[in-house]
Amino acid sequence: MIIENDPCDPTPLNLDIPKHFPDMDIPEDNPTTVEGVKLGRFLFYEKKLSGDNTMSCATCHIDKDGFSDKRQFSIGIDGSVGTRQAMAIINIGWLDDLFWDGRAKGVENQALAPVEDPIEMKANWDEVVIKLQNTDIYPTMFFDAFCSDTITKENAVKAIAQFERTMISKDSKFDHALYYYTKGVEFTDDESEGYDLFYGERADCFHCHSGSLLTDQIFHNNGLDAIPDAGLEKVTNNPSDKGRFRTPTLRNIALTAPYMHDGRFNTLEEVIDHYSEGVHPSPTIDPLMKSSNAGGVHLSDEEKRKLIVFLHTFTDTTFINNPAFSNPFE
Repeated sequence: MIIENDPCDPTPLNLDIPKHFPDMDIPEDNPTTVEGVKLGRFLFYEKKLSGDNTMSCATCHIDKDGFSDKRQFSIGIDGSVGTRQAMAIINIGWLDDLFWDGRAKGVENQALAPVEDPIEMKANWDEVVIKLQNTDIYPTMFFDAFCSDTITKENAVKAIAQFERTMISKDSKFDHALYYYTKGVEFTDDESEGYDLFYGERADCFHCHSGSLLTDQIFHNNGLDAIPDAGLEKVTNNPSDKGRFRTPTLRNIALTAPYMHDGRFNTLEEVIDHYSEGVHPSPTIDPLMKSSNAGGVHLSDEEKRKLIVFLHTFTDTTFINNPAFSNPFE
């Protein structure tokens, strides 16, 4: 039981951001604290956030799969099937516009939406708050994090956002070979040739998958269809945004199949085949897709193989096995 005059002094937590990453903008009204992150981790795995107490955030963001969903479309509590592939939760603290179509501004808004989505968790936030309030653990945890044992949806999503901002993937072979200069970690010949393809004009991947985050955070029409899905256009109502979707990070890309906004590709081989010879021109196709009229960049089988070998250097097993991100109920 919390006494009215109990001390409350959340402990500031400095995120472990490596030097080759950009600074992360933390909202002034939601500073990262030890207590907030702890609460957010519990809520991330808490099934009481769903209407029938069977689904949590982690249901569609599974740790061993790079916090993504192996299903093409996630399935809600009543069997409803979504229309987008669940994006992996990796380094999202740097993202401004979340979801494939950018409809959520900031991590807090992203964390807010799935609970009441009728094809996802299909709950009511007021009812979720009551369920959390009537537990033995959450009033105390909310007090420790936010100095109030009166639970609110605003503080719940703030805690989830704090936890998600700690989910930083930074320990792949790519990082250790290029940035940390870890002794004994070097690219193989195939990985080096794949690197040259990735960052060269031949495969031309780097324009969209740039920097240490391996995403430009921009919305592109990458030539999936001649008559593309609405994508960003549904949010902006701007016809020039038709078929544009946010560039996903390539970190842990070997773990996060299926690929694209609609999960149409099951393997990296299929993804590379698309960019090599499966590109469809359309009125809003991105200018970066220079070879769209030719159907793609036309890589050889050996070039494709080496490019995929390089993509595997983005895999971060430390990230997916980090006990700080694991289910606290197990």
